[in-house]
Amino acid sequence: MQSDEGLYSAPRWRLTRWLAEPGPGVPDDIRAALIAQLHGSLPVFAAGAVNTIAVAAVIAARKPTAPFILWLVMEIVICLARLLVLASAHRRAREHRPTPTDLHLLLAVAWSASVGFGAIVSLASGDWVVAMLASLSAAAMVGGICFRNFGAPRLAGTMILLSLGPIIPGAALAGEPLFYTVYLQVPMYLAAMTAAAFRLNRMLVTTMRAERENSHRAHHDALTGLLNRAGFVEALGARLGADAERPFAVMFFDLDNFKPINDTFGHAAGDAVLKAVAGRVRRALPDGAVVARMGGDEFVALVDGLTPDMALEMGHRLISEVAISYELGGEVRASVGASVGIAMSPDHGAEVEELLGVADAALYEAKSGGKSRCCLASVETNLVALRRLQQSGPKGPIASAA
Repeated sequence: MQSDEGLYSAPRWRLTRWLAEPGPGVPDDIRAALIAQLHGSLPVFAAGAVNTIAVAAVIAARKPTAPFILWLVMEIVICLARLLVLASAHRRAREHRPTPTDLHLLLAVAWSASVGFGAIVSLASGDWVVAMLASLSAAAMVGGICFRNFGAPRLAGTMILLSLGPIIPGAALAGEPLFYTVYLQVPMYLAAMTAAAFRLNRMLVTTMRAERENSHRAHHDALTGLLNRAGFVEALGARLGADAERPFAVMFFDLDNFKPINDTFGHAAGDAVLKAVAGRVRRALPDGAVVARMGGDEFVALVDGLTPDMALEMGHRLISEVAISYELGGEVRASVGASVGIAMSPDHGAEVEELLGVADAALYEAKSGGKSRCCLASVETNLVALRRLQQSGPKGPIASAA
């Protein structure tokens, strides 16, 4: 999956892979979307960076000692580095180049360790104003860490531990008995927020799986696994939008003598034949071809980089492949044929409805001249398709071949 800005690289280092691991059984496309999410939420990142730098600056101004000046320098350097890496990642993703995901994750961990360092030196200073300010800042960061990084719950848990965990040894260094209550509070808070990150991650992955399945069902034929009409129209539109000048073929075909199979052997046998046809078509067409079942016994394919002669040759190959008999169980076999109509882009159109209409009209011409024929669209075919499109309207349905 891609974010709105592009595709972000998966982490490569062992540590960063462990930090970004969303859990077992998560599909690769969802993993990619979760990595993209880690690069998002820029307002949350900006708010956290401004807050921690401001707190470190105020405390360094109040107590200009080496530990607090070091903390301020660390905050400025790490936050600037994170911002530069994030900007670089967004730019590289848009350009489809590898992104610095490993560095992005390590800097997130370094930033949380810097927040924890500020908390421990503030508590150890004995200045309760400084201690309160640093501890409140660290606690405030936990919510943002969880919200921004729950796509990678291990990363979120590590960052929460590094930013808030140092309060416990800081309370011991402070020497104030009242601070010992953090020995109970901080572990409970750490456990609760880390558990929340894991729960949110599971909810997010479940939601993304459901969206993925719904999208698949909306664009694929349940029987054959091919694209359905909506999925093919979307793929054809994307192909036209990507490079309308490069030639490709739209091949519309349906089965000859398919109805007797349903009538004689039943719909289960008909479904078995349709699934077998889908498999043969996929094998007959080159890799990268887009194949769809448009409904009933109608199929369509988009094959890139073909000349008209190559498209005709491929159409005849499809007819031969489909014509091989089908085993329906036992000794029972059945045969069907196929008729093919071909439209070439850009010669026969540069719009989705136009190309489908021309290919459908070419199919009608092939069936009218006898079954198991392949017909390339002609001027007459284009005129027929144009009249049918005008009758149904610019967005009207594509008529089925007879």
